[in-house]
Amino acid sequence: MILDRRSLMAAMGAVPAVSLPTLARARTGDAVVEAALDSVFERFAPVGLGAALVSREGVYASGVRGLRRKDGTEPVLTTDAWHLGSNTKAMTAVLFARLVEQGLADWDLKLVDALPGEHDPAWSDVRVVDLMQHRAGLKDDDVLGQAWFMTARGNPATLPEQRLAVARKALATAPGGTPGRFLYGNANYMVAAAAMEAITGQDWSAMMVEQLFEPLGITSAGFGAPREPAPWGHLEQSGRMVSLPPSHPNSDNPAALGPAGTVHMTLEDYGRFLAVFLNDGQPLLQPESVARLSQPAEGPPPAYGCGWIVLNQPWASADGTTPGRVLAHDGSNTIWYATAAVAPARDLALIAVSNDGTAGAQACPALLRALIAGLPVAEAGGVV
Repeated sequence: MILDRRSLMAAMGAVPAVSLPTLARARTGDAVVEAALDSVFERFAPVGLGAALVSREGVYASGVRGLRRKDGTEPVLTTDAWHLGSNTKAMTAVLFARLVEQGLADWDLKLVDALPGEHDPAWSDVRVVDLMQHRAGLKDDDVLGQAWFMTARGNPATLPEQRLAVARKALATAPGGTPGRFLYGNANYMVAAAAMEAITGQDWSAMMVEQLFEPLGITSAGFGAPREPAPWGHLEQSGRMVSLPPSHPNSDNPAALGPAGTVHMTLEDYGRFLAVFLNDGQPLLQPESVARLSQPAEGPPPAYGCGWIVLNQPWASADGTTPGRVLAHDGSNTIWYATAAVAPARDLALIAVSNDGTAGAQACPALLRALIAGLPVAEAGGVV
């Protein structure tokens, strides 16, 4: 997907500053979620819609609306898995941080050191981190053109071999963009994963399970479209709604693109991941690693860290008046949509998901706005 920073800014900008006492949070969280879902679902009418509020302890309120399939009768459930699209990128970046803490990589690791061999001299100083911050100059069109998407699903090579081939193609010529300038693209995370696979000898998906999902107790995660029974993805084409079952070859991007955006999981499990950024990295990372992942790259806007847009907004601060840091991202494979925002100073993260890539693109940002606006104003002396 193309990162839409303006929609994220709009989703969270025009809302009142609020503060949420711990006790009030337990009493009102479900009511806030239900009210927000009611208003947004009625307005945008996506096939399915889900929301959750997250604290350091994980999801404390969640709810859903709508159907698993447009032409079906089964309602979506809070226990259903949702496709997270490009919100996978923050997970891949956390995996790299884990490798750094284990001494297998470092924050200044150069791509050509992780993938030694023939390369254009323009790549000599590009770091893996530059890829994860979308500032390596790598253009998707240079390595992931129409021919790649048409053939990738039938490629007999292993997924690490496919990602390595993309990396080698990128390294063979100078970057099509300008290193140091922001240029969002999925190929960045594919090449970064190829570097991780090269230095560990492990497949990215296996590392995700071993290094992230299992330590966090995430049991619903998988790669590609959620498996049955689960919501199906939907897309409006030529004025009609198209439903794609998980078995359909176009139900997700090619699997080799996984590090950039193919993870699915439940709201509760996604909350477990987001809580890492509310707990200074625990139980996965040291605070220093979270700081590196959350720090936007130097250079022209936008402010983008590793898998996160970095914003400063009043609602995210402990006192509700001075700007607080927000880590935000949205993701879509065109038939699903997901939006997340993390406000560490507020001990609060927000999730909005939809199995409708068309209406969900409007509904999910609107749902974040409604969740923030619905949080109660602080009682006397009551701050996070």
